[in-house]
Amino acid sequence: MNNESNESPNNSYGFFARSIQKLIQMGLGESLLRFATAVLSVTAIVIVVWLIQMFNETVAATLVNAAPASSVSENVVVDVNSLDHVSISNINGVEREAQIHTIIPSRPRQEIEKYVVQEGDTIFGISQKYGLDPETILWANYYTLLDDPHSLKPGQELSILPMNGTYHEWHAGEGLNGVAKYYGVNPEDIINFAGNKLDPALVGDFSSPNIKPGTWLIVPGGRREFVSWSAPLGVTRSNTASARVLGQGWCDPIDGGAIGYGTFVWPANKHFLSGFDYSPKTNHWGIDIAGSEGEGVYATDAGVVVYSGWNEYGYGSMVMIDHGNGFQSLYAHLSQIYRFCGQSVGQGEGIGAIGSTGRSSGPHLHFEIMTATYKSNPWDLLPPP
Repeated sequence: MNNESNESPNNSYGFFARSIQKLIQMGLGESLLRFATAVLSVTAIVIVVWLIQMFNETVAATLVNAAPASSVSENVVVDVNSLDHVSISNINGVEREAQIHTIIPSRPRQEIEKYVVQEGDTIFGISQKYGLDPETILWANYYTLLDDPHSLKPGQELSILPMNGTYHEWHAGEGLNGVAKYYGVNPEDIINFAGNKLDPALVGDFSSPNIKPGTWLIVPGGRREFVSWSAPLGVTRSNTASARVLGQGWCDPIDGGAIGYGTFVWPANKHFLSGFDYSPKTNHWGIDIAGSEGEGVYATDAGVVVYSGWNEYGYGSMVMIDHGNGFQSLYAHLSQIYRFCGQSVGQGEGIGAIGSTGRSSGPHLHFEIMTATYKSNPWDLLPPP
């Protein structure tokens, strides 16, 4: 019995060793090693998870026991202004001044903002200041600016829309469908814009909406054609009648006369701007050339004078020349006029003097070149400055 009991462990160990040896001989040694490694890994993971869980439970119990009973059931309000700065600075960590006021990001406007024009302001400058298109400034202030950037004067109060679009004064008998179509938008664009303060439930029939006459409505994304204040197209020596709308300087039809060369020279001594550039977006169809009061103004090409006199739409004293080759040229804000209806002029010949008549913020020459169908950019036709 004693021999059996003493040999039993050795026999067990020998059996285990012989079993492993047989598995190795059968080519299963590598599989056995992978299995054992997997078992050990899983066991280690289980032990680590258990230890973490036990640690978290211990910490949570400690915090609950340490916290005053009132802090669990009540919200404590702390007056930041009453805190002692010295005591705060003694807390371990990175010291930082308390920021009492929070910076709130700017939100999109929904209301009209007023702006008083300052000396030196331009339509482009004001539009850039508010992040708007320049035409939006003109469209929102038609009764002040008349779609004319030259009408901008210091002291004027302008309405600044909260986004690009137009500003419409509601008139009796108007319908929402018609107004929206005119500006190229949907009626819902006008009704649903919060800044217009329209209750869709109370507006009623779009053809006869409950909108009080005189109400000003923002038309988000709306657009319209500019109301033309500039010279009409097609004022030629044989068709001068279209210039009658401009004022008393219109001429009778003219036969014959000088014909231009089709090339153009600068109409003033200086060859740079002193005001607005050519900009269809702001309804400015010419360039404002720098000059002093009384400096000469010259015919950009040979031709015949088809308008000479006062203009009723802001140009002041003005001369137009038909060059007989499809082009006409215009010279505005003159202080003096030297050539009159029906007279032929040569290229570079003096026709007047620079001034500041009409809607003008200072002496300069407003100069345009046009055909019967469009107004050209003078920079494309004049020689380099």
